[in-house]
Amino acid sequence: MSDYNFRAIEKKWQDRWEQTGIFNASPETNKPKFYSLDMFPYPSGAGLHVGHPLGYIASDIVTRYKRLKGFNVLHPMGYDSFGLPAEQYAIQTGQHPAITTEENIKRYTEQLKNIGFAFDWSKEVRTSDPEYYRWTQWIFMQLFDSYYDLEADKAMPISHLVSVFEKEGNKGVKAASDEDTQIFGAEDWAKYSTEEKQKVLLRYRLTYLAETTVNWCAALGTVLSNDEVKDGFSERGGHPVERKRMMQWSMRITAYAERLLNGLENLDWPDPVKEMQRNWIGRSLGAEMVFDVEGLNEKIKVFTTRIDTIYGVTYLALAPEHELVGKLITEDQKENALSYVAQAKNRSERDRMADVKTISGAFTGSYAKNPFNGESIPIWIADYVLAGYGTGAVMAVPSHDERDYNFANHFGLEKRQVIEGDMSEGSFPGKGGTIMNSGFISGLKMQDAMDKAIAFLEENEIGKGKIQYKMRDAIFTRQRYWGEPLPVYFKNDLPYLVKESDLPLPLPEVDKYLPTEDGAPPLGRAKDWTYKTSEGTFPLEMSTMPGWAGSSWYFFRYMDAQNKEEFVSKAAADYWGSVDLYIGGAEHATGHLLYSRFWTKFLYDRGFVSIEEPFQKMINQGMIQGRSNFVYRKKGTNTFVSHGLIGDHEVSPMHVDVNIVYNDQLDIEAFRNWRPDLKDAEFILEDGKYNCGAEVEKMSKSKYNVVNPDDVIESYGADTLRLYEMFLGPLEQFKPWNTNGIDGVFKFLKKLWRLFHDQNGKWNVSDKPASKEALKSLHKTMKKVEEDIERHAFNTSVSSFMICVNELSSLKCNNKEVLEPLLIVLSPYAPHISEELWELLGHEESIIHAQFPLAEEKYLTEDSHQYPVSINGKMRAKIELSLSLSKQEIEEAALKDEQIQKWTKGQQPKKVIVVPGKIVNIVL
Repeated sequence: MSDYNFRAIEKKWQDRWEQTGIFNASPETNKPKFYSLDMFPYPSGAGLHVGHPLGYIASDIVTRYKRLKGFNVLHPMGYDSFGLPAEQYAIQTGQHPAITTEENIKRYTEQLKNIGFAFDWSKEVRTSDPEYYRWTQWIFMQLFDSYYDLEADKAMPISHLVSVFEKEGNKGVKAASDEDTQIFGAEDWAKYSTEEKQKVLLRYRLTYLAETTVNWCAALGTVLSNDEVKDGFSERGGHPVERKRMMQWSMRITAYAERLLNGLENLDWPDPVKEMQRNWIGRSLGAEMVFDVEGLNEKIKVFTTRIDTIYGVTYLALAPEHELVGKLITEDQKENALSYVAQAKNRSERDRMADVKTISGAFTGSYAKNPFNGESIPIWIADYVLAGYGTGAVMAVPSHDERDYNFANHFGLEKRQVIEGDMSEGSFPGKGGTIMNSGFISGLKMQDAMDKAIAFLEENEIGKGKIQYKMRDAIFTRQRYWGEPLPVYFKNDLPYLVKESDLPLPLPEVDKYLPTEDGAPPLGRAKDWTYKTSEGTFPLEMSTMPGWAGSSWYFFRYMDAQNKEEFVSKAAADYWGSVDLYIGGAEHATGHLLYSRFWTKFLYDRGFVSIEEPFQKMINQGMIQGRSNFVYRKKGTNTFVSHGLIGDHEVSPMHVDVNIVYNDQLDIEAFRNWRPDLKDAEFILEDGKYNCGAEVEKMSKSKYNVVNPDDVIESYGADTLRLYEMFLGPLEQFKPWNTNGIDGVFKFLKKLWRLFHDQNGKWNVSDKPASKEALKSLHKTMKKVEEDIERHAFNTSVSSFMICVNELSSLKCNNKEVLEPLLIVLSPYAPHISEELWELLGHEESIIHAQFPLAEEKYLTEDSHQYPVSINGKMRAKIELSLSLSKQEIEEAALKDEQIQKWTKGQQPKKVIVVPGKIVNIVL
């Protein structure tokens, strides 16, 4: 056997794993299950860089370990393959997004397989595959055919609601619905036409059409989510974005707000992610009331958590997008107010919430009446009020709210104190104070005042106590091509579902991937985008689903990916249950994770699955940052100064490709060949070398610091890559990639290989019993690695392996009794070399089928101690003694030791201090 040939070994085992399907999972009721999942990637054209596999390596270690511990493991992989980048590329080149996506997936799959992941590729899913999105469309149809029953506190079939309407109308119905839903009786329902009934039901369906304020990007021809907009421009392309009202499909996620909030308590997720979801849901207990507009037959609805401060209201503030703004602006305020609205409403809600320093607004010229004291209150427009929260209108109390206070100060509006306290330093919330200057609630504490004020609202039918959520219903459509078509057609402008038997409704071919000339979405370019029924042919919905649609349920499809009759069978869903470990980025906290929880709860309500939460435990992996290198060009020249000499020259730094830098030393010839303008570059060197500068930054092509895992694998192997990524630091932390440090991990694997071979490279493993020291090193490592994997502390395991191999090498240990279990423990981290050596040990079955060895206490308990012996305060010798010895016995053994006797020279000690298990100190 020759040296460690990682290329041949890794290719051999990756091929064998694929040919045997060893990682393919199926329900086995006699084994405990473990479902490990990675957030599936969007396959971009750039492929993977070394930061991407971090979470995958961690989950792979856990799943391989769980197999060794006797679990039946499901560890699948797939692709979130609908997306804007492929569509933008299609617009630029005319190439169908499916072609681009297929090429990117092929590249990603090849890279993932080269790293040796134990994925069950037989269950691969792609959200853009019609056989997958037929079930995304099917779930949409179930949502359309459901409503949320507030008494049952769950989703129920819309047919159940219809039967209630037929018997008693909707007066007694407690269901999530549009707020302006009219009350009707059973007789009214019977008289309604089919179309009128459809309009009523749309107000209750869990997915519905409604006019909504959206972020519209004309250049991209689509609606964007808040996360896709920054400072009024699209994050992709930097195009202007305006806020406008459009007819859109929405999902009634607000019906699940309380359950989504409460469900967080039982999830083993990072606290910051749970807190982000809590803040996004934003539960507030307060009151809703209306203010009459003076001179107009209009009412402004306001939600407040501080109805106790109602007598301190000195103005109303409306969001620029508020539906009444146009009616409220008077002629004398028109020019200023309309200009402000045009400017303000195009800033995203995220930017407006973040910008607390800029104060802006405009007076409408109209006034409202405070129903508690009859006062006239000016109505202003202010961009600190959000259309997406509450009612889009705020009753401003400047004395007791900081933003209201700053706004009132800026525009010279009244500030009226209604809670006892010191206002010398500005506004204060006064939550524990006594109410003052407030009519019939004066003298009361906050909660008593709130209760009394809410009673007043309800008695006078001008408001009510209410729980409000910041979360809005989720807009579900995008005006794009590359997405799931909605299975909906329109008859007389009302939506109807296509037949289930007609699913999937595939994307049609179009001549361009742009909106039509009259502004319709790209599907409007299809030749015959219609649906034929017995009643005639009708137009299909031209918008497509958002990116989060397919990712909201993919974890169920993995359980039963080939099922053509159901999105998942009941048996498979019951067996695999919730995901036991989910690893991915924290950036999905309020998007994918929230929507997945919503869809799972819905599917649970309707009896399609038996779990209410999709992901029981989640870990957010940190980012692997790039380590950039710099060269320093003398200004006005093509001469580059080595880093240690730049103080003597006027230079400007320039990023250089890290792949032509080794241990921060530049490959000068490669640099000259890197770009045409550098072929004549000159260099001022240090000791004949060009030393580069370095800095830790985000990995990016523009910084030339992207490291391709393919290059690392080619030079060092996949096992080295896997170990090194774990060795960099704790999984959850951000850490820099530094190729300079990878040599140590590679040398470790070569040292491991040599344990099994003699100096001539021949196989040399002994069946003789191992030494006590070798077994002690092994069992210490086994215990540490098991503890580390259970608590997901993978970096310290790598250190333990290195220490163990060093100790075994020093002991010249080649005993099978030690090396065999060491391979099993190492195999989750470095599977290829472990499989190869396992086979060479004579095993016919894969190491995957081995059993994780248990550390034995007898090898972990110390039975002796090496005592440092000091004479007159100076350490002179070390002696190994049993820990069972008494103080007297330790003293006697120390004084008899030959080394000690050389120093004492027969002198009788004045004192001998013995600390058992610690030290011996002799005073002469």
